[in-house]
Amino acid sequence: MNKTLRAVAIAALSVAALTPAMAQESPWQVRVRAVNLDPANKNSTPVADLAVNAKLIPEVDISYFFTPNIAAELILTYPQKHNVKSGDTVLGSLRHLPPTLTVQYHFMPNDTAIRPYVGAGVNYTNFSSVNLPGDLNVKRSSFGWAVQAGLDVPLTKQWSLNFDVKKVQIHADVKDATGAGLGTLKVDPLLIGVGLGYRF
Repeated sequence: MNKTLRAVAIAALSVAALTPAMAQESPWQVRVRAVNLDPANKNSTPVADLAVNAKLIPEVDISYFFTPNIAAELILTYPQKHNVKSGDTVLGSLRHLPPTLTVQYHFMPNDTAIRPYVGAGVNYTNFSSVNLPGDLNVKRSSFGWAVQAGLDVPLTKQWSLNFDVKKVQIHADVKDATGAGLGTLKVDPLLIGVGLGYRF
């Protein structure tokens, strides 16, 4: 009986000792970034030099750490407006909302100087507010892959400076007035961002 009580006491003390450390390390992290969106604009439509413009956009992401090394990141922004051009001529505009979900591997999660990571996942893009000449339209959604690499630089126990690079597969399937496909504009942007992260 004494041995059992002793074992229970040791187990209870061990849990008590671990609990503060676990409580201090929340699995949730939020980042806010300024991101430069630079589209590849690979065009297979009959519209010459079809493209959307590059722009600076805000980005928010929410990360959940399953382990110190493995996390999932949901990347969000609000619908972004782009001019649709043929060469230097603006044909119209559209908005796109591109939430992206990645799974990341963090190489040195406890390093006090740098914490690099890589990630891969999937992107869903919704096109809305399409304003193009009457004979042009686009399919309203796109699915594609996303890859990323980044670096967190701890500033305090909870705050960090973040640098992040992503390549995202976004395809705008172009249609004519009858709905027939004319080809694809592969937007496929490179996104380079810098921001701040907060670990709860």
